[in-house]
Amino acid sequence: MDDPASTDPTTTTSDEKAPAPAPVPAPTTTTLPSAPADLPAAMLLDTFYRRFFPFKDFARWLSYANPDTLARREFSFTLDNGIYVRFQSFDSPDELRNEVLAKRPVKIDIGAVYSVKPRQKKTLLPGAFVPKEKELVLDIDMTDYDDIRTCCQGADICAKCWSFMTIAIQLLDRALRDDFGFSHLLWVYSGRRGVHCWVCDEEARKLGNDARQALVRYLEVVRGGESQEKKVWLGPANAPLHPFLQDALDHVLQPAFQRVVLGDQQIFEHAAARDRMLALLPDDAVRSRVRTAWTTLDKKYEDSISEPDLIELANAKWNILVKSLGSYVGSSARKAEIAHLPREIVVQYTYPRLDANVTTHINHLLKAPFCVHPKTGRVCVPIDPARCAEFDPFNVPTVAGLVRELNEAMDVEAEGAPDWAKTSLKSHLQYFKSFVDGLDLEARRKLRREQEQSLDF
Repeated sequence: MDDPASTDPTTTTSDEKAPAPAPVPAPTTTTLPSAPADLPAAMLLDTFYRRFFPFKDFARWLSYANPDTLARREFSFTLDNGIYVRFQSFDSPDELRNEVLAKRPVKIDIGAVYSVKPRQKKTLLPGAFVPKEKELVLDIDMTDYDDIRTCCQGADICAKCWSFMTIAIQLLDRALRDDFGFSHLLWVYSGRRGVHCWVCDEEARKLGNDARQALVRYLEVVRGGESQEKKVWLGPANAPLHPFLQDALDHVLQPAFQRVVLGDQQIFEHAAARDRMLALLPDDAVRSRVRTAWTTLDKKYEDSISEPDLIELANAKWNILVKSLGSYVGSSARKAEIAHLPREIVVQYTYPRLDANVTTHINHLLKAPFCVHPKTGRVCVPIDPARCAEFDPFNVPTVAGLVRELNEAMDVEAEGAPDWAKTSLKSHLQYFKSFVDGLDLEARRKLRREQEQSLDF
């Protein structure tokens, strides 16, 4: 998981309400320093919170048209000295804003809605403080793809491996909407190397841990740690694939395997990656035949270095592997065991890799949208799933860039518009507002129906 809160070195709790900080004045139109990239990080962050952070829509999102829901929501702050403060809660958007501006957290995490206000936790008897609801959240981190990507490792990403995040969004968004009937899905860039999904439908928020675990079991197909070579089993050969998996293969995974794994990643041109795929084959004899055929093919293409030739070579090598499995000589049981292997390889190399613990525990905290990632300076902006293939993590607004854009806008005069509307953050905030508007509309319609039903009695 990207920057897990649990690893913070020092943790404190905010069980009793601290004295409210003095109201922070609204931002003025004074020109900011002209070299924002050279400003101290704390000053940049202060400017971001004062001028750009969408406190009103942020609180509106987490309230679901009910102020009491916001008041019982847990927030945690990671401060710039490494202190991690849990069990904070706020009665109003203004109170949240004032506390954020006073403490300038380098990261804000969002937790569950509890039975009582989290800041009152220590005043309660054991068992009285329990989580009641939280968005169903998914976390996909690029480091979990290190065994299949050849371009980058660890925290590094590039346009080629970012395609794995695009695949994850496309597949999981489709599954959550079509198979579970959810409609309010907020996808968010983590700020560095991953994506988060907040499923905000009321039915999703009310799910208990057992139901969340069942949902993860349905979605989780790639299983096993780094030391496990084969991580996908699609069942016996004589059994049809689950419709969800068949649909995923037909519409997302198979095309992505050709384009991303064989094309962008050039999986067969890297010895270690090639050996990892060969290790998935059933025995040494098959591995030897495939390796020999690949070597012969390499000699045919040894003078060709163009990209089209490399893609053609990769497809030819994949076809050799598939045909070798199709002509496998062995027991009937062994043949049945490997009948799905080509598709299992496709799934293993393309299917989303979930951090299950983030999803299955209702009290797990997750980084809030519109935080600024401390390592990259990028803002954790929403991603429109319908346009996720166009999303470029390297083109995301940075806090230094936003300050620079605002200065430039002030130079040419843009009276009347809010600060964020003068920068590249505008489209992201408009998307978020539209998303929250949809949640608000549904919540108010539900309240109206309940009021009408009560009048019937």
